[in-house]
Amino acid sequence: MKRIFFLIAMFVGFALSGVKAADIITTPKAPEVSQWICFRKTLDIGGDVSNNTLRIAADSKYWLYVNGKLEVFEGQLKRGPNPKDTYIDYVKLKNLKKGRNTVAVLVWYYGKHGFSHRNSNVGGLYFDLAVGKKHYGSDNSWLTTIHPAYYLPKGQEPNFRLSESNIGFDARKDAPAWYSESYDDSSWQQAKSVSPEDADWNKFVKREIPQWKDYGVKPYPSQRREGNKIICTLPYNCQFTPVLKVKASAGKKIDIRTDDYATPAPNGEVNVFAEYITKDGEQEYENLGWMNGHEVIYTIPAGVEVISLAYHETGYNCSFAGSFECDNSDLNSLWKKSQRTLYITMRDNYMDCPDRERAQWIGDVSNEMVEVFYSLSPSANLLTRKCAREFADWQRSDSVMYAPVPEGNWKKELPQQTMAFMGLGNWNYYMGTGDAATIKYVFPAAKRYVHKWKIEDDGLVEYRPGAWDWGDWGDNADMQALCQVWYSTTLKNYAKQADLIGETAEAKWATAAAKKLDETFRNKFWTGSAYRHDTYKGLTDDRTQSVAVISGIATKDQYPKLLEIFKTTEFASPYMERYVLQAMCEMGNTQDAVDRMLKRYKPMVDSPLSTLWELFDLHGGSYNHAWSGGPLIIMSQYVAGISPVKPAFKEFEVKPELGNLKYVKTVVPTVYGSIKLNVNKENGYNVDITVPQGTKAQVLLPRDYSKYSVDGHNKKLSLNADGTRYVLKLSAGKHTVKSVAL
Repeated sequence: MKRIFFLIAMFVGFALSGVKAADIITTPKAPEVSQWICFRKTLDIGGDVSNNTLRIAADSKYWLYVNGKLEVFEGQLKRGPNPKDTYIDYVKLKNLKKGRNTVAVLVWYYGKHGFSHRNSNVGGLYFDLAVGKKHYGSDNSWLTTIHPAYYLPKGQEPNFRLSESNIGFDARKDAPAWYSESYDDSSWQQAKSVSPEDADWNKFVKREIPQWKDYGVKPYPSQRREGNKIICTLPYNCQFTPVLKVKASAGKKIDIRTDDYATPAPNGEVNVFAEYITKDGEQEYENLGWMNGHEVIYTIPAGVEVISLAYHETGYNCSFAGSFECDNSDLNSLWKKSQRTLYITMRDNYMDCPDRERAQWIGDVSNEMVEVFYSLSPSANLLTRKCAREFADWQRSDSVMYAPVPEGNWKKELPQQTMAFMGLGNWNYYMGTGDAATIKYVFPAAKRYVHKWKIEDDGLVEYRPGAWDWGDWGDNADMQALCQVWYSTTLKNYAKQADLIGETAEAKWATAAAKKLDETFRNKFWTGSAYRHDTYKGLTDDRTQSVAVISGIATKDQYPKLLEIFKTTEFASPYMERYVLQAMCEMGNTQDAVDRMLKRYKPMVDSPLSTLWELFDLHGGSYNHAWSGGPLIIMSQYVAGISPVKPAFKEFEVKPELGNLKYVKTVVPTVYGSIKLNVNKENGYNVDITVPQGTKAQVLLPRDYSKYSVDGHNKKLSLNADGTRYVLKLSAGKHTVKSVAL
């Protein structure tokens, strides 16, 4: 009875406070591909307008104006958090005022599936504004119209992986300042309300990553004219929307696309272009669908006077907080190109590339997430959190975990990519962030997936090719052996996750299963010089050897033979090259890893492009592929030597391996502040280090020096367990360590 009275009281309270559930609203016109829809509403608001929260969602993107001023540029994440539901943004409005307010929203409805978006039945809007205790929601009293100027251009459509379409804008049909307070909307129609189920939006899930960082509209650094084309150079490969200001007569068509329009250029699979049809007189236009590239190509017809051309860069909201510098310019360039490539492959989701696919391939993310720790501010980790939860929530009913997700037109599993993420990837994420809640959240999905694999009596796992039997690009991939070493790695890291969340029995099972697999694999497939599956007929695979090292299958007495393979065998693509280089470092051969890295990446280093390529051959794929950023991990984690000992770098190890380098400077951003390290061995061995407040450092110093002073005082140090280094433990603060040569 008390519960009934409580519910009645709650209902009455909502009624008295003016709370009304908002509706999903759309245009009465049937949905079409790439439809641009305008919504308007006048709201009379009293009280303290600074106390406001807007919950807003759209399919697929929105631009929000309040009282004629832009509040949100390209809001909404692609759908969705799982195969049914929809993300919703939480926004605090800056331009709201007491009294009469005009709200206007432009919605771009993709109208088609892609490799990073599941399309719904309705291009529309959900708007629920809370001001104090009062709510103002979208319903059929809102006005709407299809924007008259937008159209689908003729010409080649973007490849099937992209949900975005080409954009055409006919300025002769424009409705100027339709979002302003004074605009006459009397000819618009009333919006149509749709239920969440009929719209196929279902439940709302709060957006957990920030709105885009807006770098503003800027002039191009340079431009040149080639016939009827003006080619504008961007400062680096970035996500941007092109801007133009021209004077022309009506009906002139301007084409806009980038040098990265086709992948691989010039005749590969295409992404997006834009076109603009002029009206009479002076005019400005910004194409709202983002592009990327190094150059922007405007095709200008005769009779058009170009006043100015510009670009509007936006991107994931984080900073380039990490850095790396040494006395080798090629390594410096490679690190910076890795960082730039990582950043351009982040937006709604991690991407393999920002042109051909914009898709969250989970193997790519396994590399990207670790690069983030060393190069970007901690807000970037939220994109990994989003990815991990999506990957779990999109799991199929048959326990298969597949990528890319979100998606609307792809269901294929790549087992080896899934294993790379669910095992090593998830554990790396936890160690970098300390986010145990996400590990707990995804664990049930990981458990179902791990147990989907059948373990044979001898401990080996039964081979599963999945829907796409892929381990890496390139030749001589020993797929059967790769499957075994990846499953071993997955079991061991899965056991750590199980221990973390209290699944003790599961941890014991996984540990025992991994031990048996390892023993059988060693006994059955070690030839005396390499690991090879007994069914494999190709040349020895460097990828298999690398994961055998990382998993712990390979024993130290096998390292010399494996090192010879890594020095002479180069089948791995940039995706698996990260693991080859990591294995070499973990074997204690960091200088050899650097030598291999400099050799293989030399064409990318020398390239004028600011980003790294999908393959070691530029002409084989995209020229901005984040899985190629493994060198960033190698330099920061193994050359500079900074790695977490406890989650979120609360305790971290500093074990520099300078090799032939004279000095290394690096900054590693953490939630506690930045770790700053400067190691110089030109005059002895000198270390300057900043240990953030709330953290501790364990510095491993070489035995090549007889004495060390710490902050001006001589310090007697003990050796580590294997007797190879001195151990120095440091608390928070700035410290200087100096040595004297023997």
